[in-house]
Amino acid sequence: MKSKRITEKTVSVTAAIGSVLIMLMIIANTYWTSKQAISSTNQAVAAVSAFYLESMADRRAKTITNLINNNFDYMEKAVSLIDDEQIDSQQELRAAIGRMKRLLSINRFALVDEDNIVYTQYTTYTGGSRHSFLVNETLDEKMISTVFIYGSSKELCLVIPIDIKIMGKQFKACFVQININDIVDLLAFDDQQSTHFALYSENGGNISETELGPYIGTKNIFDAIKGNVSEEEWNLFRDDFANGKRGTLILNISDVVDTVCYEPVPDTGWELVVMIRDSVIQDQIQEISEKSLAASHMQVVFLLVVATLFSALLFYLIRRVAKEKLEEEKEKSKVFRSMANTDSMTGIRNKHAYLETENQLNGRIREGLIDKLALVACDINGLKYVNDTKGHAAGDRLIKDASDLICDYFSHGSVYRTGGDEFVVLLQGKGYDNKEEVIAAFNKKIEENIKKNEVVVSIGYSTLSSDDEQLYDVFERADHMMYDRKKELKSMGAKTREFDEETQ
Repeated sequence: MKSKRITEKTVSVTAAIGSVLIMLMIIANTYWTSKQAISSTNQAVAAVSAFYLESMADRRAKTITNLINNNFDYMEKAVSLIDDEQIDSQQELRAAIGRMKRLLSINRFALVDEDNIVYTQYTTYTGGSRHSFLVNETLDEKMISTVFIYGSSKELCLVIPIDIKIMGKQFKACFVQININDIVDLLAFDDQQSTHFALYSENGGNISETELGPYIGTKNIFDAIKGNVSEEEWNLFRDDFANGKRGTLILNISDVVDTVCYEPVPDTGWELVVMIRDSVIQDQIQEISEKSLAASHMQVVFLLVVATLFSALLFYLIRRVAKEKLEEEKEKSKVFRSMANTDSMTGIRNKHAYLETENQLNGRIREGLIDKLALVACDINGLKYVNDTKGHAAGDRLIKDASDLICDYFSHGSVYRTGGDEFVVLLQGKGYDNKEEVIAAFNKKIEENIKKNEVVVSIGYSTLSSDDEQLYDVFERADHMMYDRKKELKSMGAKTREFDEETQ
């Protein structure tokens, strides 16, 4: 059989058809690749945004949990210290409660006896009708509840059962109440334009009164999102709130997509909800995508290569943007931490910073990693007298002068303002080695200041011993020595709280 001759025309037509087919395949493959790249980009952005929100919600939920646990610890410490005192009258009990509030920085701290009588620093009242936890005849475990006082004001109530006798009466509970606004201040974001948060009750009510974006605002979150999600999603959302579960919800309100992440706050019945709108990551990735697709239309021959490079570039940018966002969040956290740990009046570390340091040192003490540590307890003499006679502006100047004096002498130590007129200095390294000389020089200066009618500060100190299990053991000894020193300075003419009361 004679074979058919392949002509030049056949080769040309075949080449043309093949070229067209190859071009069509390149265009189709490029189009498909572009679609896949866009889909992968959106998924990656969604994953990064969800991770960003979940991380923020989890950290802030833990902040509330740590606040609750710390207050429970402080209440137990306060009850233990009060139980150790010999209290024979209501006046002595109120004074002891006041000392505990100052020492441990716990607000609205009170004790309850077996007749439901509530004892605070300033008053005594029948609490049966004012505190819901007293409806129970017996208290067997810790309780956490949200209370509404003075109209719309909300507070978090923490209760622990106790079993002590004071003034011949049996006491069954103690509690503290924390203002919700104080919790909101701890959780606040630095940038409220793109990220929002709010605390909600199980029924969707806004507890924190912070706005969750312009559409939801401070309204009940169930009412606000109904109609903007499917009924199945809405029911699942309500069930998660009722059962204390975490999750993520995508809202599309007025053609604006919002990502909502919610995290339960253990034992409170609250849900912490964080929302991010018009993600910066999404905007940046979308801009890159559009530019790359426009370039791909201009050069069809290189579409496949461009698409491949584009995909690699996208994933690189996703990681780069995510890394920058995480670094930005870390920097914001550092600024927030610095603000949270700095006393606004004196510029030194505050009570919050001291408690963080105390927790760190307690772990090292338990592990036997510290052998040289000293604590100096400081208390300003006559602050109340100055406030009462010269005004609070003069009292503020006295606090600043006292802070400067302490920092000047204990320049190799860490100085904290732990209360209105109370400071703590931690000495390690060179500060520990020179403590005897510095303390002696400081006390000498104070005794000279009594004669000059200048700032007077009573101090006591103690060093870490092998029997100590926590930093508080060292503080307690230093605090006792400080009060002995205060009495000694009083005999030299220094003003004290007792001096003020006697002279009025």
